[in-house]
Amino acid sequence: MAVLVAMRPEYFGPFSERTIAGYAHENIASFRWDETAAATRAHEQFRELLPRGLDTPGHYLCEILERADGKTIGDLLFGIARSPNAQSIHLYDLHFDEGYGGEQRARATLRLLEARCRQLGAGSIGLQ
Repeated sequence: MAVLVAMRPEYFGPFSERTIAGYAHENIASFRWDETAAATRAHEQFRELLPRGLDTPGHYLCEILERADGKTIGDLLFGIARSPNAQSIHLYDLHFDEGYGGEQRARATLRLLEARCRQLGAGSIGLQ
């Protein structure tokens, strides 16, 4: 069983680097971005999404901890989208460290996110 906790500042740097590199790679692989500019564009968009890093209002950065030993086994980033009629959660990134993924763990983590969604007053979760 895992738990979600607020991301520690010392984890944010490695998280940012991995997320930016992964986003650039995804956009190159899908032919949306040219390889020469992908890293710069990914970095710019990450800064737009999280201009205040861990302290960006409406965005939540969490570490996924293995409850048994407290080891960080992954992370997730989500934000709240508000409209006049409802609030929803947008899941931007879900990552498990190598050897800790799998469908069962992903499902359990999404159940934790659903519970957090209800705590925040949001009625749904969408993928961004």
